[in-house]
Amino acid sequence: MHILLVASAFNSLTQRVHAELRDHGHSLMVRLAHDEASIRDAVTRCAPDLVLAPMLKRAIPRDVWTAHTCLVVHPGPVGDRGPSSLDWAIHRNETRWGVTVLQADAEMDAGDVWASAACTVPPVGKSDLYRNEVSDAAVAAVLTAVERFASGTYAPRPQSGAGADGTARTRPYFAQELRRIDWAADSTETVVRKLRAADSRPGVLDELLGGEWFLHGGHPEDELTGRPGELLATRNGAVCRATADGAVWIPEMRARRTPGGPATVKLPAVLALGTRPGLLPALPALPALREHPAPVDDSARHGRTWADIRYREEGRAGFLSFSFPGGAMSTSHCRRLLDAYRAACSRPTSVLVLGGSRDFFSNGIHLNVIEAAEDPGAESWANINAMDDLVEAVLTTTDRMVVAAVGGNAAAGGVMLALAADEVWCRSGAVLNPHYRLMGLYGSEYWTYSLPRRVGPAAAERLTREALPVSAAAGQRLGLVDRTLACPPEDFPGEVRRLATRLAASPATQARIAAKKGERERQEADRPLAAHREEELARMHRTFFDPDAPYHALRRAFVRKEPPDGTPPHIGETVPGRRGSVLSRGDRPPAIK
Repeated sequence: MHILLVASAFNSLTQRVHAELRDHGHSLMVRLAHDEASIRDAVTRCAPDLVLAPMLKRAIPRDVWTAHTCLVVHPGPVGDRGPSSLDWAIHRNETRWGVTVLQADAEMDAGDVWASAACTVPPVGKSDLYRNEVSDAAVAAVLTAVERFASGTYAPRPQSGAGADGTARTRPYFAQELRRIDWAADSTETVVRKLRAADSRPGVLDELLGGEWFLHGGHPEDELTGRPGELLATRNGAVCRATADGAVWIPEMRARRTPGGPATVKLPAVLALGTRPGLLPALPALPALREHPAPVDDSARHGRTWADIRYREEGRAGFLSFSFPGGAMSTSHCRRLLDAYRAACSRPTSVLVLGGSRDFFSNGIHLNVIEAAEDPGAESWANINAMDDLVEAVLTTTDRMVVAAVGGNAAAGGVMLALAADEVWCRSGAVLNPHYRLMGLYGSEYWTYSLPRRVGPAAAERLTREALPVSAAAGQRLGLVDRTLACPPEDFPGEVRRLATRLAASPATQARIAAKKGERERQEADRPLAAHREEELARMHRTFFDPDAPYHALRRAFVRKEPPDGTPPHIGETVPGRRGSVLSRGDRPPAIK
């Protein structure tokens, strides 16, 4: 079928739906809908068999949904209605939730149901839940709904009396008044739940150091205590703040926008609180706080505390996991992870797993931190070099097998970090974006070595030129992924541990390790890694230090969430299904041994 995807943004769910429908052979066109006229124009130009809205913040016009079947994805169970479905689910401590695909109608979220799917609600942030459990349920429901529509025989069922308690329920917008934290009275559990329900957007509005801030994300701490509301310590850019019965770690903050002022940027909390005048309103300086590090080694960790890098061992397998907000890796993140990687390589293991958390693997360099820097070009340069150092360490590890465990989405340099490993294991729900050009960049992280080596030069060129999302299954067909794990997000770390310990115990693994050094030497003789890095960085340097390069405007628009003027051409054109796309099996090179 020819399907038109209408969305407010080409966000994670829209990308996954796009990739999955493409895998199923449908031709697709995407239109970003900023108003009713843009929706009408898209339908006229596309002449679709079906209109599908994976993430749409405005109503589809009556004249469109009366003339075409328009299906809307709602992130709530049948009967749930309103714009803040997931916020309410987390606020109410729901353990089961769902996604409904319904037909557009006069009343928002009240149309007939084409399909629905249930999902669990683990104790994670809203954005993590949305990208994982909700995304899995949404794809299942969308594929069912599309199949039912294509059959021409299915009659969608009305919603009347279909809520969880027998009635439909419209929940109001989850306003800041409901999110506000009472530091003197709220327990750690309550504070964490409020923070998690707003971790990406909109954040929890709060007052601190004489200013107003949106707090993003929260993790419990049960050792540090203090006067409720007091800042207690810092850790790797996060701040620890006392609650009524303990404390929480807050990784990121964003200053409230002043009337008429520029959009503010979400940053690591310590950096946000100490940002220079000019970018944010002048505020009192961040008081001197002690850095309270957490041990990377899980066996040395006591109590319940937050750490963004962890290491553990099981038999001959080592597991170096990391989880950075939004998948972005600043210069500091890269350097700390490199230190942890080198320490892990000093351990007597035969398999080292890099990653393995349930959400983002990596999205490459930290554009928000770069935007906030005094010299964004210089910070871009420092960040890309730190990322390259990390990738080089992985590429040149020859005394053990390295596995990249990609539990969630990865993009740009994050994909190339994964490809530096000997094997890439990917959860079936992950989406990969192995390209850079949408940010006006050539890219680095040794992609000119790793990507063609895995998928072949022709497919590498098309992947980076087309700049389209790739599903895990398509990634495996193409050669980006060696193993796809079809499991729920919560089960991914355990599945990785099981497979890695089995790999470490296999006699064949030792033979593979013995062959690695010779293979690396042959590759180095063919073309040194340093030559790839030099060529890539020469082009990146010109971009970073050219004030007129598109990268700077694209970066600024991205971090400040400025909507594009229209639909970007790379997603606005008709995209064929698998047979006519970059994902053809014929492009896949021989498997890497």
